[in-house]
Amino acid sequence: MLTTCCLPLTQEPLTAGQAESLAHGFKAVGDPIRLRLLSLIASQDGGEVCVCELNDGFELTGPTISHHLKVLREAGLITSERRGTWVYYRAVPEVMARLSAVLAPAAERV
Repeated sequence: MLTTCCLPLTQEPLTAGQAESLAHGFKAVGDPIRLRLLSLIASQDGGEVCVCELNDGFELTGPTISHHLKVLREAGLITSERRGTWVYYRAVPEVMARLSAVLAPAAERV
């Protein structure tokens, strides 16, 4: 899970621990299917989506979708909650913000 927060790459070098933690998150979104899944989840009105709604958007089997969701969950990018027979997913904005912040361009130096 992505727990380390750090300054942008352009302001200070990453420690080995920071790089390892961030790489796990970037690797999770480095797959086009997972990136689409994260986008679908994060952009939903109400902030959550049922897995039953995710399966229809892909020409993949249910177990394959589940695998990709598991990778996103293990990276801390999404959370899940079981309600009856369905699982609902939510994006974790703080984790997405950390990944984004580390790639922020350097502020103008004087």
